Amino acid sequence: MTTLIVIAKEPRPGRVKTRLTPPFTPTEAASLAEASLADTLDAVASTPAQRRTLVLAGEPGPWLPPGFEVTAQCPGGLDERLAAAFAACDGPALLIGMDTPQVTPQLLTVDFDGCDAYFGPAEDGGFWALGLAEPDPALLRGIPMSTPTTGALQRERLVTAGLRVRDLPPLRDVDTAADAAAVAKAAPHSRFAARLAELRTVARR
Repeated sequence: MTTLIVIAKEPRPGRVKTRLTPPFTPTEAASLAEASLADTLDAVASTPAQRRTLVLAGEPGPWLPPGFEVTAQCPGGLDERLAAAFAACDGPALLIGMDTPQVTPQLLTVDFDGCDAYFGPAEDGGFWALGLAEPDPALLRGIPMSTPTTGALQRERLVTAGLRVRDLPPLRDVDTAADAAAVAKAAPHSRFAARLAELRTVARR
């Protein structure tokens, strides 16, 4: 079975979702990040897996459900941190971030029979998921992260390495207030949607 990896930051004000400020305060942005992370971890917890690992910058909180191993993110750029997360796996692994609270167990249930990699593109040009049947950190190192071409370059790296790539549906990351509204609409029963609705209600008072 597959190891499921979530790479995330502790949802602390001023450290996460800074592009949501404004219109949200740093504390409100952090609360949205916490809801997004909790939704993501719940989806992972409900997905069949050999192991579930949270690769975390910061400290775990009450939002962490049982059944997860927690490891600290290594120093360096995001490519190095993603590479290190895969390096800690000794079998098939699927990695996702904390920016897609609309993710479901159905999306995360992958089968590497007939393919070597899974790639989940993000609408902003990045990627929300990356799966490797045989984790190789070199497949990530040196990819420029957080650019409009990150996803295309990462997928090209996989193909150039001779891997058979299976694509997952594109998802929208939560970076801006417009993203938050769109993702909440896509996942109306999520913690994230409920928290966004609460903040909107407070703002209207």
